[in-house]
Amino acid sequence: MKYYMAPLEDVTGYVYRSAYHRYFYPMDKYFSPFIAAKPNEGRLFSYKEKHDILPEHNEGLDLVPQILTNSAHDFIRTARGLEDYGYQEINLNLGCPSKPVVKGGRGSGFLEKRKELDSFLDEIFSRTRQKISIKTRVGRYEPEEIEPLMEIFNQYPLEELIVHPRIQTDYYQGKPRMESFAWAYRNSQCPVCYNGDIFAETDGDRIQKEFPKLDRLMMGRGVLADPSLPGKMQGEPVPCMEQWKAFLEQLHDDFCRISINDEKALFKLKEIWCYLRFSFPLSDVWENGIKRAENLQQYETAVARMIESYPGLPGGAFCSRLVNDGTYGRMRCSVNKEKR
Repeated sequence: MKYYMAPLEDVTGYVYRSAYHRYFYPMDKYFSPFIAAKPNEGRLFSYKEKHDILPEHNEGLDLVPQILTNSAHDFIRTARGLEDYGYQEINLNLGCPSKPVVKGGRGSGFLEKRKELDSFLDEIFSRTRQKISIKTRVGRYEPEEIEPLMEIFNQYPLEELIVHPRIQTDYYQGKPRMESFAWAYRNSQCPVCYNGDIFAETDGDRIQKEFPKLDRLMMGRGVLADPSLPGKMQGEPVPCMEQWKAFLEQLHDDFCRISINDEKALFKLKEIWCYLRFSFPLSDVWENGIKRAENLQQYETAVARMIESYPGLPGGAFCSRLVNDGTYGRMRCSVNKEKR
């Protein structure tokens, strides 16, 4: 089984990827948060996007940059810029469900414009030298949309098709539309990767049992909540506390190094901990420490106290109850409100 790290904007950037790759079970591929293709002939990448895909920031990782656009011209131009950095595979984002993206006809908003999507794919596959994979939802409004979409996808030599079995209006709530995924799995002309709600070893086992020829899984929120999850899925023990400590120290040091001030570094660390807190279910370090920290010193004190006194090994904290009551989908709200 191959494991991929899903792209999550503002979270799975190069700082997080590097720390994860060093201390936990290495992913076979890492997908960058999307690069919004620019609609002009000026700068190809923002400062943030450029630093995220620089080869020196991703040494030892198999990184696949992801592009968000509905313009073939902008996609091709961005792909050629990525080729200059040595990237031989790129990923098209047809899955982002956010309202501003969808309103602009990009991400999962592009799925309802099938004629335009077909023309778009025809042009980028004929004029792009790199391998192209697609990350998609099963539809914009209805899960049955996957059937005509697959007719389009099957016309092109995709490297692979990553399917998140939800429609755009599901966002990240409710159960995955497994019947639609099964249809894509059975009818795809290229390798299919499953993405969605892998929170525990049993989730991986269930998916593999249902789809025995499936050989790749993409994990996002589940691995952020429990970085030891892929290793446990491979039968490895949970890393010792010294390993977790080193992981947290690298995140701290790297965010402090690249941030313009301590306030920005603290915000980035809190974003990570909105997920990571589920790896430490026997501690109140989030509610009574990190979440309330007003400066880095308070954050450092809270984390040090938790590491010193934690009664056991972290990991494996997420459970079906949190999925069903919506906790997982809401877990970033407290930090995002501060950002807004």
